Amino acid sequence: MRTPLPWKKLGTEPGPELIIGTARFDTLEHPQTKEPLRRVVIDAPTWVNVVALTPERRVVLVRQFRFGTERVTTEVPGGLVDPGEAPLAAARRELREETGYTSDAWSLLATIEPNPAFQSNLCLQFLAQDARRTHALELDPGEDIEVVLLDEDEVRREVLEGEINHSLVVCALARVLDLRAGS
Repeated sequence: MRTPLPWKKLGTEPGPELIIGTARFDTLEHPQTKEPLRRVVIDAPTWVNVVALTPERRVVLVRQFRFGTERVTTEVPGGLVDPGEAPLAAARRELREETGYTSDAWSLLATIEPNPAFQSNLCLQFLAQDARRTHALELDPGEDIEVVLLDEDEVRREVLEGEINHSLVVCALARVLDLRAGS
């Protein structure tokens, strides 16, 4: 077996500005065939998501409509890191704005690549323990959110039944909870 080689970038053309970032078109040379291939890349800001646990170990989740799937989903709170903002500060802000919950006990769970096939950004996943409701919601104009609290068994059931199936959310939850059937 051989190890895949990096592809040589032959050129880049700017693409359209999108709400989630900027598209670009890269032309790359296949390392084996030397054929040029044009690929789209989305340059997006860093994202954060938060697994927040109350003192009773209930998980703080949000339900909201998602435009891509055209349905209401159940997710952990999260969002974009603003320019110049530290990821932890963004995680604290997103948890407070989307749920009204805050925490003084934070830890980084992981830094992941949401979709390296065509996105350049990262997603930092945080754990907020002993989260408590301290604020009113501060939703963005594109948000309509219901805050829900589920215990570990309810989260596991929703994951197994496909109610919670956003890949970044399941990945974050799996770093904190055992999501296997019969656990």
